[in-house]
Amino acid sequence: MGNDGGSIPKRRELVKEAARLPTSAEIKESQQEQQEYHWTTCPLSHEPLKQPVVSDSAGILYNKDAILEFLLPQDNEVPGRSKADDEEVLGGRVRSLKDVVEVKFEVEQDGADRDDGKASPRKLKWICPITNKLLSPGVRAVYLVPCGHAFLESTVREIHGEACLQCNEAYTTGNIIMILPTLSADKENLNARAQKLKDQGLTHSLKKVTGSGKKRKKNEDTGKAQPAQESLSMPVTKTNSSAGASQIPCSAVIAKDRIQNAATASLTAKVLAEEEAKAKRRKLDSNANLKSLFSSGKAKHKDGDFMTRGFEIPAGAKH
Repeated sequence: MGNDGGSIPKRRELVKEAARLPTSAEIKESQQEQQEYHWTTCPLSHEPLKQPVVSDSAGILYNKDAILEFLLPQDNEVPGRSKADDEEVLGGRVRSLKDVVEVKFEVEQDGADRDDGKASPRKLKWICPITNKLLSPGVRAVYLVPCGHAFLESTVREIHGEACLQCNEAYTTGNIIMILPTLSADKENLNARAQKLKDQGLTHSLKKVTGSGKKRKKNEDTGKAQPAQESLSMPVTKTNSSAGASQIPCSAVIAKDRIQNAATASLTAKVLAEEEAKAKRRKLDSNANLKSLFSSGKAKHKDGDFMTRGFEIPAGAKH
């Protein structure tokens, strides 16, 4: 019998296992699995990592061809991948190739030839070029910017050098990048470094951000143009000279004070004074033209027609 309402299941019959927090061993195992995945697989293309390998400011490893496919415009999306998914994985950290650095791993091939004389497939392993220890999950590995050579963190910290041990290229302590960091402190340091470089107009590879120089130059030109416009709008002041009274614009005096070159300053003042004199002459000429349209009443216009001499009523005319 059933469905008669006489049987009510209890909680222990429905919930077989009570909810619990994962143990430290389970958390460590999960992190180990994630580390193995990111050390061997590109998170963009989901293909095995193969050289050339690049890394962003967060220390995550990618195949370089996958980054190129993301940056290049594509009409048709790759099956199983979308632009939105790639942007979510990258988190806005990669906008150009300047935002990634090619990581140069020292490769060791592990394997042996088979009995039939044919070469067996070899598995590539990344090792530290100084200690020959394996760079793998559970090992704190770093690479240097801008050269990109990878080492064990302990090797780089113990040497306390300022040049790469492989190529002898200079680097600073702040440009030692942790590969696939797991500790929150390491992630915070990388985020702080990325923000500092952004404020300085630099990318992860220590190259200038595209377009930042042009914007800075445009702002400087705009700032220089504003004082020049203000100086041209200044009023005119009168100064007395031995030859007589002359008018020199205040803009000429201000421009002369601001310009360091004496010849350029005097030439600027002269040009501004000539412009002011021309404007004054044009104003006087316009006043003379207006006065010529009206007669004083005493002068008699014998020559000319009625358009120029005006209309006069004869003295003997009868009203």
